[in-house]
Amino acid sequence: MSKSIFLLFFFFLVYLAIKSQKKLQKQRKIKELEKITDSPFSYVIAELVAVAGGIYLALLLLVTFLEISLPERLVLYDWSLDFLATLALLLALLQPIFLALYYKIGQWF
Repeated sequence: MSKSIFLLFFFFLVYLAIKSQKKLQKQRKIKELEKITDSPFSYVIAELVAVAGGIYLALLLLVTFLEISLPERLVLYDWSLDFLATLALLLALLQPIFLALYYKIGQWF
């Protein structure tokens, strides 16, 4: 039961990230220069992986430089995940949501 709730929450975060990313693209009026059009889902997944990879590298450099001791593995139910990779993916999922909130709050002031 709790595993399915975790998966449901994860997919809800992915949905919110996709929705926020598409809204930000419309606000910024980003246009594809290539003639080949990707599906919105594949574009967002590629963006998510790129952002998560950048965050992962930054976290890895920060942890190595500051010699912070973190757990190497994170065990969620039956899954064993890399701690920094999971943190990077979570931050990459939350980034477009917080960015959309930032723009929305910025319109008030």
